[in-house]
Amino acid sequence: MTTATTPLRGRICLVAGATRGAGRAIAVQLGAAGATVYVTGRTTREKLSEVGRATETIEETAELVTAAGGEGIAVPTDHLEPDQVRALVERIDREQGRLDVLVNDVWGGEHLVTFGKKTWENDLAGGLRMLELGVKTHAITSHLAVPLLIRNPGGLVVEVTDGTAAYNSTHFRENLYYDLTKNAPIRMAFGLAKELEEFGGTAVVVTPGWLRSEQMLAAFGVTEENWRDATERIPDFGVSESPVYVGRAVAALAADPDRHRWTGRSLSSAQLAGEYGFTDADGSRPDAWGFIVASETGKPDVADYR
Repeated sequence: MTTATTPLRGRICLVAGATRGAGRAIAVQLGAAGATVYVTGRTTREKLSEVGRATETIEETAELVTAAGGEGIAVPTDHLEPDQVRALVERIDREQGRLDVLVNDVWGGEHLVTFGKKTWENDLAGGLRMLELGVKTHAITSHLAVPLLIRNPGGLVVEVTDGTAAYNSTHFRENLYYDLTKNAPIRMAFGLAKELEEFGGTAVVVTPGWLRSEQMLAAFGVTEENWRDATERIPDFGVSESPVYVGRAVAALAADPDRHRWTGRSLSSAQLAGEYGFTDADGSRPDAWGFIVASETGKPDVADYR
């Protein structure tokens, strides 16, 4: 393989929250570009997290990274536990001596989200747990991992969320706790961009569109192979995207020597596909957020947004 096909050879990445979905795909695509990728999460082959899915594990993610051409290293980590995150960062420092890319994708709160209820009607414990899983974990991870990242200039922090800054700033995400959880990474990326400036670092926030994660596919009763069957019931599902799409987006960012031009900004997988020229796994370029916005004032054709 050449540097053209493996532009991240020699780079050290940490994908926090890589058990499934966007995190797994990001880790695999970083591996496909040649990177060494530490993948973390709470679900292992020996232990389940509260998500309750035994079908995806961090060990499997690490194996997929290695099979893609990189080196995957699975480290079981609860990112709500500072001592565990500190031990993770110390291990990366000990084994690699550097960290080039930090992807903050920790979440695992889908099972807590309920829509159609007012804040005071929702379960308080569940709402606060969402904030822990999607906000506190990111703050802990950045606090402990960024000092290693800034040891060398050019480090990249990628916060992962749901929704662009433009969309989330004008739309209520129908559950206050979820809304807060998914807006916080946008501000984190903005703030970290300011703090990383003097160290030559870059921080961005990236959102996929309507993501066909493993959990989403299961909820629709389809697989990645026959996902289009679900469009018979919900035609708009036709604008959805596979996790590969956002994985390629982050890998393209990481490989871009001029990526600092994006620092502090909110980016979508579709926007980055247009910039870097990659496609989803099926060769299309879905633009879910463009479709969602267009749907507010008309009835756009799904085909125009793939």
